Amino acid sequence: CRDETRRVEQPSPRPTQRAARRAPSPISSADLVSMARAIAALVSFFGLLAASEGASLSFDAAADKNRPVSKVITLLKDMQKQLEKEAEEDEEIYDKMACWCQTNDREKTKSIADAEARIEDLTVKIEELTATSARLNTEIKNHEKEVAKNQEALDK
Repeated sequence: CRDETRRVEQPSPRPTQRAARRAPSPISSADLVSMARAIAALVSFFGLLAASEGASLSFDAAADKNRPVSKVITLLKDMQKQLEKEAEEDEEIYDKMACWCQTNDREKTKSIADAEARIEDLTVKIEELTATSARLNTEIKNHEKEVAKNQEALDK
């Protein structure tokens, strides 16, 4: 969390074509980084393979684009870029959600503690007012008896 004083709202999911096609993958960002490294290794391998083929043959740029190895290398490079992009997006979303969870946990814990303290104060207040009510009811009965005595004395 960068700014802990302001309220961080839960990020709303952005509707994208990718999200509409498939559910979010349970792959962690660490797994994505591992896949990206593996793809980079494959790209290097296929690059060396293409270089060794190119060393024995004459170089033709148009023919190079049509070679299956070149197509695989291009595909793997594109996959690597896409995986790195998705890993960055996942990391950003994770950071936002972690911040949101920490902030809300802190706020909810404080609210619960405040409510428990208020409940305790109100319980004490209820007990005090119940005792006061009982005392006043007793005083009313005593005053009614006193009034009755005084009324009898006046009637005589």
